[in-house]
Amino acid sequence: MPLPSSSPTPPRDITLRRATAADAKRLTRLVRRSGAYSGAYASMVDGYQVGAAYIEHHPVHVAVDADGLVLGFYALLLDEAELDLAFVADDAQGLGIGRQLIAHMLAEGRAAGLDSIRVVSHPPAEEFYLRTGARRTGTVPPAGQIHWARPELHWDLTDERPADAA
Repeated sequence: MPLPSSSPTPPRDITLRRATAADAKRLTRLVRRSGAYSGAYASMVDGYQVGAAYIEHHPVHVAVDADGLVLGFYALLLDEAELDLAFVADDAQGLGIGRQLIAHMLAEGRAAGLDSIRVVSHPPAEEFYLRTGARRTGTVPPAGQIHWARPELHWDLTDERPADAA
């Protein structure tokens, strides 16, 4: 799905790189401070930690600015073909960083030979994922600390569109 012409573009000095164990604290702070997880959703990230072992085991990529500030990140679980985490800092939203991260994630999935990638979405993020080409495939019922149903979506990686068109 092409990006609307009115979509903001990310600043030119944004770099995507593989996260390292040294990024763990910064990624944890980004998750815990996310405005999308305030109010009723706060329990989901209360005490959440992006650990060094997690970063070393899974493809985690960060978007950083020229000063090295982490603006967003994603974590792709290759064995499960699932987007596990995707966050953009509140003050960096609307700059196209999320779309850049998803396009990168889709390219990584294709390079790894995946046919599709699943995401169990935070309800407010569903529209974003739909705009990046994901299709709703179901609903995951509440469980554990999560007291609300969550949309389940998939990106079809057999589609030959370039990742930057997502």
